[in-house]
Amino acid sequence: MSIASMTGYATTDGATPVGVVTVECRSVNTRFLDLTLRLDEGIRFVEPLVRETLQKRLTRGKVEVRMTLRPNESAMPARVNEPALKRLLELQQQIQSVNPEADSLSVAEVLEMPGVVEAEKTDKDAVSAAVLAILNKALDALVEARAREGAALSKVLLDYCDNMQATVNDVRAKIPEIVSHIESKLTERLNGALTEALTEKSTLSAEEVCDRIRQEVTLYAMRLDVDEEMNRLDTHIREVRRLLAAGGAVGRKLDFLAQEMNREANTLGSKAAAIEMTNASLSLKITIDQMREQIQNLE
Repeated sequence: MSIASMTGYATTDGATPVGVVTVECRSVNTRFLDLTLRLDEGIRFVEPLVRETLQKRLTRGKVEVRMTLRPNESAMPARVNEPALKRLLELQQQIQSVNPEADSLSVAEVLEMPGVVEAEKTDKDAVSAAVLAILNKALDALVEARAREGAALSKVLLDYCDNMQATVNDVRAKIPEIVSHIESKLTERLNGALTEALTEKSTLSAEEVCDRIRQEVTLYAMRLDVDEEMNRLDTHIREVRRLLAAGGAVGRKLDFLAQEMNREANTLGSKAAAIEMTNASLSLKITIDQMREQIQNLE
């Protein structure tokens, strides 16, 4: 299955027993499937079937479907109710026998009289089948449009994954140098401070001072360790790629992964002890925010 966007537009028309029906479909992103149907009065009875068809073919999106009917007179034949017509003419003759000056009814006036003309009963099953065929044709076009948009968004998201992976790899390569530099400076400062303390009648021995320095440096290095965060980011990036390759309705899953990646980027920033780590955290968060904006459009 391909990745689908929730954004799309399609329109088509076709003939039905009651006239030409035009179907227009618009779709934008939203958390769930939100349907808005606007059908002309002459085909309003098809609405339940239209809603059912949309629910089967679409998973998410704010979808508006408008159906307009252009009645075809030749497709809507009518017949004259002969008994009603005869009775009307009889009444006219009676009136004229009483009042010879009374005008006779014109054909147009006769046709306007209630019950004289009867429209043939509409075959609702035939109309429903024809309308649904037009709807499915429009939905085919809408699904294709959403798939094209989804393919483009998928490529954008993969590019973001490449950017994040490059940032993670760059930070991972620089971490040993950063930690070594910080440990060296910290050792130098602690060594100076504790050596000075030894000259001031301290009870600590030189060996104990060295042990204390090693402990402090080790603890500080542990606080700087972001290997766990880097590994989790690697895992999340791989999962994003896997979901995009698998296709289908992955929008919610990708949104969850983006939240988790943002959590790791924030942790990386909180542990930052060098400008390189701070810049990496900011870069990751910006990229993740951009990803989430695009993910919101995916089905």
